[in-house]
Amino acid sequence: MSWRSSFRCSKFRYVFGKPATKEHSYDGVPITRSVHDNHYCSANPCFIAMVTECAGGGAFLVLPIHCLGRVDPHYPRVCGHSGRVLDVKWNPFNDYCIASCSEDCTVKIWDIPVCGVQQNLTKARKTLTGHSRRVAIIEWHPTAENLLLSSGYDCKVLLWDVSQSGSVIRHPVRVVLMPVHHRYPSEALLLSVSFNSDGSRLAVTSKDRRIRVLEPRTGKILQVSSSKTHRANKVLYIRGLKMLLSTGSSPWNHRQIILWDPDDLSEPLYEEDLDGSAGVLFPFYDPDTQMLYLAGKGDGNIRYYELSSEKPYISFLMEYRSLLPQKGLGVMPKRGLDVRACEIFRFYRLIAVKDLVEPLSMVIPRKQSEVFQEDLYPMTAGNQAALTAQEWLLGINRGPVLMSLRPEAHVENPYAEIPADKNQLKQLSAVRFQTNTNLDFMEKAFLEEQLAYQDAKYPRELSDLSGWQPDETESPLWSYRCTPHCREPAEKPPPTTESELLQAFYKQQDEIRGLKEELHQKEVRIAKLELDLKNRSNLRATF
Repeated sequence: MSWRSSFRCSKFRYVFGKPATKEHSYDGVPITRSVHDNHYCSANPCFIAMVTECAGGGAFLVLPIHCLGRVDPHYPRVCGHSGRVLDVKWNPFNDYCIASCSEDCTVKIWDIPVCGVQQNLTKARKTLTGHSRRVAIIEWHPTAENLLLSSGYDCKVLLWDVSQSGSVIRHPVRVVLMPVHHRYPSEALLLSVSFNSDGSRLAVTSKDRRIRVLEPRTGKILQVSSSKTHRANKVLYIRGLKMLLSTGSSPWNHRQIILWDPDDLSEPLYEEDLDGSAGVLFPFYDPDTQMLYLAGKGDGNIRYYELSSEKPYISFLMEYRSLLPQKGLGVMPKRGLDVRACEIFRFYRLIAVKDLVEPLSMVIPRKQSEVFQEDLYPMTAGNQAALTAQEWLLGINRGPVLMSLRPEAHVENPYAEIPADKNQLKQLSAVRFQTNTNLDFMEKAFLEEQLAYQDAKYPRELSDLSGWQPDETESPLWSYRCTPHCREPAEKPPPTTESELLQAFYKQQDEIRGLKEELHQKEVRIAKLELDLKNRSNLRATF
């Protein structure tokens, strides 16, 4: 085991894992018992999807991201597969579109309603039927819209354009790998896949435990690693540093991590043995902070490192430990993190022994956490596609469209704008209007009534007794009550794009949650004042 330096100057050396309480987790989720080495969970700023155990077919659960607590056992599921669901992935450019693969040899594309799944969803928008055996891996293209890669146990690796007409798609737009003369070579049975930043290269690990770098448009193999000293299981492109990372085992069955040059897989750049456990190591990389997270299947710990382009390339930071083992993990995209709490990464740990999905926030402590931290949140990949599927198939490569995580920030797409679906925009507009009239204004009015009631019930004498004075200039709740423009919205041009509608909708939801928290804090404070007043009265009566 290699030596690690304990002293290194890094702004991430104090990053710690903050698990959510049971009330702020997803409890009562029957997590799948499948033994495949997949994540079984996928999240975005709107929903979280988890593969569940289901008799007589396959199903997965889609919950609104803020629907925390105990999950109803009869909550509607997405249950259109006839076999066990093996993996789910959200479309990176559409928060209401999710792909799933199954043992029934199909891949399905689902449209999730804006308001969530209200009844069992059995009809998929698209069904991809190009595989003859179970499909274990699916992956969306990082920059081109509607491109989905799938890999099955028939040793076929197919690339689909899900925007094609028809509810059933039988022919992919590209065949990346396939058996030759009815032979099923071990190099075509994939264990993991990873695109580079612009999607022009594809790194895969196969059953023969080697790493290969492919040209995904043609399927041409560019680089192959040796399996003598490292048996690879998972591979990941380290975007921004032009490196590959693989996790696997050594000839002595020690779990290890290795860094490679993607243009030369003959010799590794760096290798390190970790421990003698048998669980698969899942790697996760954050290109914005250059931090690497390693989470083992069946482990309760998550190690995190900081990577660099200079030797020794990798530096150990800290380790999060838990007594509850994780079966799989989901990751929230950067645009869904809480920047006000200095949250730089978020996991969703699937704890099968407790039927629990636990959010785990990686937080870096800062003195002024309410101020936007420029060094923690640089421009990051957004939810806009850089090019169409047809453009990418013609040989065009483009990097991701970047966005800012600063509140109220808006970055124009440097590439050609993609027209939005008019029907979906109308649906979003109707939902937003209904939400504004039936939910937002009613809750704001309720909060104002509660504030007025508390002011009338507890006069200034009560605050004088305890030395507490409400500061209307600092409290968001008082400023909301006294600001005229909160009651009469300013006249602004209505949102016209899908992203603007969603941003306005979730901004209002965040505002309501903030007001509720402030109201709860004030009620707790008033309860303490009442108790103080009661104790003083009892003390006076005693003397």
